Amino acid sequence: MKPDSINITQIIEKITIKPNSHYFAICWIKNEVESIEINHVAYKNVSNSIFFLDPKYQWKILKKDNATSSGYVLNLASDILNNPILSNLHINKVRLFNSGEIPLFKLSPGIEKRTQAILEMIDELLGSQLNHKDDAILSLLNTFFVYCDGQCNIKSVVSNNNSKTNIVYEFKKLVDQHVHELHEVGDYAKRLNLSSKYLNECVKEVLGVSSKSIIIEQLLMRSRHALKFTNKSIKEIGFELGFSSPDYFSYFFKSHTKITPSALRKS
Repeated sequence: MKPDSINITQIIEKITIKPNSHYFAICWIKNEVESIEINHVAYKNVSNSIFFLDPKYQWKILKKDNATSSGYVLNLASDILNNPILSNLHINKVRLFNSGEIPLFKLSPGIEKRTQAILEMIDELLGSQLNHKDDAILSLLNTFFVYCDGQCNIKSVVSNNNSKTNIVYEFKKLVDQHVHELHEVGDYAKRLNLSSKYLNECVKEVLGVSSKSIIIEQLLMRSRHALKFTNKSIKEIGFELGFSSPDYFSYFFKSHTKITPSALRKS
């Protein structure tokens, strides 16, 4: 990896302007940002989003007036994206950076902390003299792109009026908050004052999957984490996730993963 193929900066200044370069830019906007201007068009309400910007775009980020960091800008040369570790990812196969639109990912609640951790590690490694740091950076980039390409994130394009994307984001925020008690699409549609049919339509259009699959994915993700990283019993985990009995939790888990909770815990 060439020394100047990648650099990363925190969004701290009042205005962060694109450097005069041929780099692809990945802007992770955490919060406290007034807007991002792309080719002189301002887009607001962009917190918890990742923008993928082709070198042909001029851009700047306008930050609110405080001293805290509002995210990161990751600049990548084309040789990084063409690296064999990254080149086979779906995110590159669809030529995300060259689609003629300005793609963004609205991060699901909970994923943003992992995103921040990955970018912080990349920042730390770039400033270090550790052996094999290039391999570690590429591995972290691969993980970052996998997260961005997963169904847990809301794929969209930059728009001043994308109501369906906003509905899906609110739905996913509710799932994150209430999945331990609400397992049915109708429960979330009711809280959003929508019909289940329209909520499904929005989720299908924005994410390409069903509303129910979002709920299932969140339950499985929390189940896996609890089974692998806590000492809670399978019975406790099932009840905490809103399942009526340990048997039903085991049936649900196995039907979607082809493995029982106890077998996962032992693996």
